[in-house]
Amino acid sequence: MKDEITAIQKIIDTLVEFGVNYGFQVVGAFVVLLLGMAAATWSAKLIFSLLQRRNIDITLSQFLSGLVKILIITFAVIIALGKFGITIAPFIAALGAAAFGTSFALQGPLSNYGAGLVIILTRPFVVGNTISVAGASGVVEEIKLACTVLNNEEGELITIPNKSIIGEILHNSQESKMVPGQVGISYDSDPEKAIAIIRQILSKRDDVNQENLPIIGIEGFGDSSVDIGFRYWVETKKYYATSYAINLAVFNALKAESIEIPFPIRDVRMTRAE
Repeated sequence: MKDEITAIQKIIDTLVEFGVNYGFQVVGAFVVLLLGMAAATWSAKLIFSLLQRRNIDITLSQFLSGLVKILIITFAVIIALGKFGITIAPFIAALGAAAFGTSFALQGPLSNYGAGLVIILTRPFVVGNTISVAGASGVVEEIKLACTVLNNEEGELITIPNKSIIGEILHNSQESKMVPGQVGISYDSDPEKAIAIIRQILSKRDDVNQENLPIIGIEGFGDSSVDIGFRYWVETKKYYATSYAINLAVFNALKAESIEIPFPIRDVRMTRAE
């Protein structure tokens, strides 16, 4: 029992001695960390709001505000460690050596972060753009350091590693996507009338982008029809729904105006063998 009391007394003495010698350092370090975290959060929000007021891309705004927050917190941790007389130089050297050693083993994943940084800074596309790259296409939903997330016409989310985007041919059609259409009319019909009908249909639809005016004209001459081609732009997520609705509207309008849509006819001649 006496030994236990002695052990407890030693623990209490040690805690008291630590409190006397390092109490102010602990309190100071704790205060520095709290102030640093508060300042980091406040600064990040301030920078993000300022960038948004200047219409800076949201991805770049989030990246810069997050970077400032990390730097301020890191600086606060350095000051807090300094309260105990701890120098961080050995830690930095050790982390640098570890990072150099693991960079070879993680070269693939790390290259995604480097490519993501390039995308964020150079901004070849932004959130809301419609892009086609690496065999995939869709609306850009989110740009992360490691990957870019697309949303295609079927509502599927496609995640593309950023290293697969850098160096590839990139098609960026902003917020819209072009729909190619074609309909054949008979050679006896008036192509100018058919073009006017299609133009009227496209001009009256709210789901067709009227800033990029539709292009309509004679695309070619088939064996049994004059092919009328038309191109128009729609919101990417409504690509199929809009194109199908317009195809039906074109068919009904041409039929109502007695413009014939022919089908191929082949003459088959049979000869009797002698």
